Amino acid sequence: MARALMFQGTASSVGKSTLAAAFCRILRQEGFRVAPFKAQNMSGSAAVLADGRRISVVQAVQAQAAGVAPRVEMNPVLLLPRTGVSSEVVLMGRSLGEMGWRQYTGEPHAAALQAVREAIASLSAEFEVIVAEGAGSPVEVNLRDRDLANMTTAELLDADVILVADIDRGGVFAAIVGTLALLRPHERARVKGLVINRFRGDPTLFADGVRWLEERTGLPVVGVIPYLPGLALDEEDSLGLSGPGAAAPSADAREAALERLADHVRRHARVDLVLEVLNRAG
Repeated sequence: MARALMFQGTASSVGKSTLAAAFCRILRQEGFRVAPFKAQNMSGSAAVLADGRRISVVQAVQAQAAGVAPRVEMNPVLLLPRTGVSSEVVLMGRSLGEMGWRQYTGEPHAAALQAVREAIASLSAEFEVIVAEGAGSPVEVNLRDRDLANMTTAELLDADVILVADIDRGGVFAAIVGTLALLRPHERARVKGLVINRFRGDPTLFADGVRWLEERTGLPVVGVIPYLPGLALDEEDSLGLSGPGAAAPSADAREAALERLADHVRRHARVDLVLEVLNRAG
């Protein structure tokens, strides 16, 4: 079984995808064979693979960060919104048609869970590390019994979790403490660190905040990541470390952006702590 590191967030658009991309590149630089993974993604766009099947654009970008070809196992379930109440369900790259949430959470959900299991088994057989990301928040209590993307995925991967919060939104302390409080005990035990994302200003002014979080939660703050403007990566609702984007960048522009992103995160995150977590898992 591959070792797994998973980024979950206190909300949507806190930067999970961007940080996952950064660590796909960083761990590749450290010599690991890395694969990205998101069990279920809701996205307004898709990347079309060589065989015509589709996955999220973000997992395709993360595959580039990891230096591997994108494949359907990296995003086994893709939901493409078509109306306010329905989405096209794409399972292992192929469409099951358009359906509402109630219909999807019936028989198609069981097929989706099986696809997630099979995708994890396939990736685990080929890669040393899987860098996964969740979707939205892992503690949406009205949805958690059907939530494939967060703690269900963490348990299937036996992943250690880094919880990401966006300080630019405000309320970062309540978001972190509240999320941890709503996790079940066995889920809470998976969380091994915190990341404060999109920090603006002098980071030394947040030293007391870091100290308070570590004392209150018992978890290390792995990084306080400054806002990074002008990052030329494909935009999706979860790609939240850069600002609003325009047209999709070229492959060369993505490559330059991924190098810039990895360097930025290395300078502001405790990569050594992440490596320690992975080594313990191994």
